[in-house]
Amino acid sequence: MKKVIFGYTPILNENVNFGLLLVRLFAGFSLAFAHGIGKLPPSDGFIGAISELGFPVPGFFAWMSGIAEFFGGLFLAMGLAARPAALLIGINMGVAAFLMHADDPFSGKEKALLFFIIALLVFITGAGKYSVDKIIHRN
Repeated sequence: MKKVIFGYTPILNENVNFGLLLVRLFAGFSLAFAHGIGKLPPSDGFIGAISELGFPVPGFFAWMSGIAEFFGGLFLAMGLAARPAALLIGINMGVAAFLMHADDPFSGKEKALLFFIIALLVFITGAGKYSVDKIIHRN
């Protein structure tokens, strides 16, 4: 189970490891502090928007969205349980892009798609050498 949650895939190229660190830090902190923190606690308007999408128990799903964005973003930035965090972020951003902003022009869903692709990248590659997952895996 430890390998699933804190899995580490060695990437030998230092430039790739450093680039992955920069992407994780920027995307994770941006998601947490520019988007997630404003959803905790979720506003009535956000809960209403979730309800309009047809989700049962919209208050619960609004909380889960805020938690995925805030805590998932922090975990992504630190590289802590990066793959599970990336999975939750990817699901959340998929809902945002393809359901919440389904009728919007591309410019309206672009941000959600960027976070979705970054989450997919980290889910596939892992957090890289400069991460808490690497420290946990080493021990």
